[in-house]
This record gives sequence, C-alpha cells and structure tokens, in this order.
Amino acid sequence: MGFVHLHLHTEYSLLDGECRINEIPDAVINAGQNAVAITDHGVMYGAVDFYKACVAKGVRPIIGCEVYVAPRSMEQKDRLLDSDYSHLVLLAKNATGYKNLMAIVSKAFTVGFYQKPRTDIEMLTKHSEGLVALSGCISGSIPKAILANDLSLARERIIIFDRIFGRNNFYLELQRHGIDGQEEVNRALIKFSRELDIPLVATNDAHYITREHAQIQKLLSAIATGNTLDNSSFGMEGSEHYIKSVSEMEVLFRDVPQAIENTVKIAEMCNFEFDFDTMHLPAFKTPSPYTAQSYLKKLCDEGIDRLERENRLCDDISKYRERIDYELSVIHNMGFDDYLLIVWDFVNYARQNGIPVGSGRGSAVGSLCTYSLGITQVDPIQFGLLFERFLNPERVSMPDIDIDFSDERRGEVIEYVASKYGRAHVAQIITFGKLACRQAVRDTGRALGMSYASVDEIAKMIPRYLDVTLESALKENPELKQRYDNDPAAKKLIDFASKLEGRPRNASTHASGVVITDEPLTNYLPLAVNDSTVVTQFPMNTVADLGLLKMDFLGLRFLSIIQSTEKQIRKTIPDFSAESLPLDDEATYNMLSEGNAIGIFQLESEGMRHLLSKLKPRNLEDVISVISLYRPGPALSIDTFLKNRLNPEKIEYDDERLKDILSTTCGVLLYQEQVSATRCTKREEILGKVPRIE
Repeated sequence: MGFVHLHLHTEYSLLDGECRINEIPDAVINAGQNAVAITDHGVMYGAVDFYKACVAKGVRPIIGCEVYVAPRSMEQKDRLLDSDYSHLVLLAKNATGYKNLMAIVSKAFTVGFYQKPRTDIEMLTKHSEGLVALSGCISGSIPKAILANDLSLARERIIIFDRIFGRNNFYLELQRHGIDGQEEVNRALIKFSRELDIPLVATNDAHYITREHAQIQKLLSAIATGNTLDNSSFGMEGSEHYIKSVSEMEVLFRDVPQAIENTVKIAEMCNFEFDFDTMHLPAFKTPSPYTAQSYLKKLCDEGIDRLERENRLCDDISKYRERIDYELSVIHNMGFDDYLLIVWDFVNYARQNGIPVGSGRGSAVGSLCTYSLGITQVDPIQFGLLFERFLNPERVSMPDIDIDFSDERRGEVIEYVASKYGRAHVAQIITFGKLACRQAVRDTGRALGMSYASVDEIAKMIPRYLDVTLESALKENPELKQRYDNDPAAKKLIDFASKLEGRPRNASTHASGVVITDEPLTNYLPLAVNDSTVVTQFPMNTVADLGLLKMDFLGLRFLSIIQSTEKQIRKTIPDFSAESLPLDDEATYNMLSEGNAIGIFQLESEGMRHLLSKLKPRNLEDVISVISLYRPGPALSIDTFLKNRLNPEKIEYDDERLKDILSTTCGVLLYQEQVSATRCTKREEILGKVPRIE
C-alpha cells in the first residue's frame, strides 16, 4: 500500500521541531518510504535545504507549511477575540501552488502577525490554486469545533475549506497519538467524510526522528518556554510524534486504510521543483538611447579618463583600455551589465550624499571596471589583482560585491534602493542564531533545573575558539573530561547539550545582506518580519542559490569615526581629506610595529596586534600580508614568513621562476594571484614543492 509523512516539523520549527533536516531523508528511507513533506509552523525557513537533502538521497520532497489561521480577519488583533488561531496544513502541488504558499506565508508575517504569523479565509481563498490542504492537528479549527461539541460549526468549516481548495484538494486529517480528545475528533471526521464525501488522510505530526528523541524535543520546548523537563504540564504528550514506518502507520489506521492510501495519492500530486539554474536580475533603467551594455561602457571609459586626470593610473593608459574592454566583454557575455550598473548607482548615490563608502574588499577589488566606476578605490593593475576572482567566464556564478557604508547612514542607502526598485522588490536577509556549544550547555542546564553556578562552571571549561564542539572540548580539556566521567549531573548536562549543538535557535536580520529582485520578492521566496524589518525567510546562500541578486551592505563603525574625525580636523585644516594621507608615513608604521592598533579596523584583535609587533610592518604590502596571514590556513605559515623576512637572502626557491612571484611574501604562497602566476610548463612540479595554503 505505502505511506508518506505529510505533516512533519523540522528544526526550523524553532525550538519545537527536533528533526534535523540532514537526517530526515535517511529516516524516511529506513521507514520504508520514498517521499516526505516539510510543514514547519508558520514558516518556510528550511524549505530549500530540505529539498536539496531529499533530492540528494532520492527522496521526493514535498514543500508545505502548517499555517496559523486567524479566527476573523488577519488584520484584526483584539486580545480577547483574535488570540485563538488555528492550524491548517498546506502542501504545494506545483509552481503555482508554491507561489501561492509563499504569498500566504509572507502576508501572514507582514500583515497578519499577532502572537503568530496568521492568515485568514480571504487570503486562503485568493491563493488556493495549486495547493492541497489538510485539516490539521487537534489545534485545527474543525477539531476545535468538534471538541466544543459544535458539530454544525465543524460541518460549516469543512464545507468552506472544501469550496476554497476544490474537490479532492482538501482532506480531513486523522492522527492517533493517544492524546485526549483525538479519538472523539477522529470519529466525527470519519463520519463527516462519509456524509460529505470529503477524503481522509492519516498523518503522524512528526516532531522528532525516533521515539527515543521525544525527550530531546521536550528539552527544546522547555528552552523555548522557560520550563524545566520535570514539569509535565507543558509540551507534547507521549512519545508517538516520530517518523513511523509504513507498517506502523498501516496498523495504526487499519480501520481506515483509505486514509493511508491517500497519503501516497497526495504525494503523487505534489511535483514542485526548485529552479537553481536561472538568474533573476533586476533591470537597470538606462538613459535614452543607451542599452545596459553601452551605458556601462560609457561610464567605465569616463572613469578611466577621470583616473588618468587624477594621476591614479600606475601604467600606460593603453593597458587600462585593453583590460577594461576584456572585462566588459566578460561581464556582458555572462549577463551582468545591469548588475554592475545597479551597484554603481547606489554607491554613486552614497558618495553624492556624503555617506562614507569603503575602499573595497573581497574579489570585487580585482576588477578594473569596479575601480573605474568608483565602486572600489583599489587599482587592480597596480596590485596585480585578478579579475577572474570576481568573474570567471569558465564558472558561471553570481558576482559578489561587498560594500562598506557608514554604520550611521547605511539605512539611507537601503532606503534609496527600496524606493528606486520598489519595496516589493527589496528586502534584507534573514540569518539564524545557532545553538553553539556554550549556549547549548547554558540552555540545557536551565531546562534541567540545575543551578546557575554549576552550569556556569562547566560552561567556562569549554575552550573559546570558533566551531568548538562538546566532543572536541572533552578531548582538549582533561578537567572537563574528568568532570564528565565522575559527575552524573555533568554527564547528563553534556549529553543533552550535545544533542542540541548546531540547531537554529532564533531568527534575526543579517548584518549586511540585501536582496533585489526583478519581480516581486514573493514570486521567488517567502518573507518574514524581524523587529519591524521585512526579511527573506531564506538565508544568504539560499537566496544566491535561487539566482537572486544578493548584496552585502555592511555598516562599518570605522567609516563613521573617520568621517567624524575629518570634520574635526577641517575646523583648522579646511581642505583636509583622509584619502590624501600618504601611504608611507614612518610614524604610522612605527606605531603598528609596537602593536598599537586598538581601534583600527581588522588590526585591533589581540592576536593581530601580537603578529604586528612580531612582523613590524614598514609599508602597505606588509600590512596586507599581516591581514592575509592571520587566517586559519595561512596562519600555519606565519613562522616561515617571519623567519624568511628576517633573512630574505636565505630564502631558497625550488624554481627561480618562483622568486618574482613569492618575493613580496617572503617565499610563502599566500594569495590566489600567486597560484595563478605559477601556471607555467612545470606548474605542477613547482607547486608540489611549495607549501600550499588552503
């Protein structure tokens, strides 16, 4: 017969769903199934990750959501009349259904949010096409009416939902977890099914992978609600909300086999697939008679002329013209003319309005186009930077330009972009706070009812470095391991906390991410609201995977400080500009060599200041080397770099052709440009003799 789970909550039902997305496909396969749905509470945060994980394992993913339905209009928010929202499961059959699901979920946040993101009957009616609806758990509006002994209201609601979604697109949902009231609801639903010819469907409202994980789910709920595990009055009853096997579900619903059969029928109806191959870039409106291509060329040519007049070119202008023409051809052939114009436009707006803009960072500084347009302030020819790091014609991927703005005025730039392209086309991007190692310990300790002092003592034994885990902490700290082995309370705390590590804990707004789309955002992704800010429900990388234009608008405090300092200095030196400061000031390098870099962007950490005092930079190239060395991979070569810097005459190159390439970094392979420069007849032989920096 077969069975498919159509009601399942992942870890993105924050602090409620226990099912980790990467574990779901294997669990489904082991349960004898080949399809599964995601129906997180009110959100679609994990939809794309879920889809990818399922496809990778040959499991059919069904994209859905368990929405909250307001008792009246979603816009009505009276404390007494509008707090009793109800659950309803929606599943996307196709692209139209997915688009309607996004519209419903987005509006629930942006308009209907009251305690929860809520939709209403009007919205469901307007966006019902392409959707399958299930009547929901015991918290659905129909079960509520049944339990209130108002069968006429239950009948009325069934007829309304059947009319909204259409015959054979609305199902009465049966569940059996041994919960009080469930069988009363099931009996009434089965009767209504016969009477009104509305099909039944069986679900298990899965919140955890296996029965044994029920306590972990309750632990999550305890953290979310401020309860302790020994409080039996909260959370889900029993331990039946897991991914049950086909045989378990068939036995459980043997009196209504059609409810099991219909799960397969619904799964076969749902065939939505994400498109990861199409890019959806907004068009830049160019002045007549220019196309995006011709206007971009005009601006770049004018930029080169300006840079020549300002004596900011390090070589013959013909080299710049040749490089510009090459870059423009690649940009056009890859379809990114509008992209560059969009970035140029908002950076130009910022500069014209006195909003401090950073000089550039990341791969974008390798482009002469971005330099000529004023997007960056770094000459890639002078510093030998590769354009291919920014755009590689052999690898089609969205370019990435990170722009720093004054933290005090970043919002003005975002507001400009929103007003230019339309508020329905621009949003900030969501990010998720994860339960990191130490946080997991503290949250678990509270849920277990342990004293703050004992939990704090254990938490402080965990080493402080990026990506530390409880497993690695136990290996590295003998004191923690001894406590774990000899103290049952500590062992219980750490064992429970280790089950929570890495799970999303809360949603917030990404510090810099902004997305701009050609069509309204809800044609591509669902929206949410964080602290009155409209954000995407998908994080940064997922936004890019969907072919959408995402950019980093980073608010940088140091730019605000520099601007404020300039204003103070201009009171006595009217024409002062930080950009006019020399790059060879000896006093500055003496200061840095002493490790006096507190308050200097990217140089102020304790480790960086220690490295500065050891390396003792004498020029800008040295400062660049310091920043590049102080990263997880290159850091392995710090000692070699420092030793060679003291005795450059003792550096031995396995091939003399490496000398010109590696001399500026003391014989250490540090930059991607250096790797590229080693492409010669004996490239592999040479690289095999050089320490690689991953």
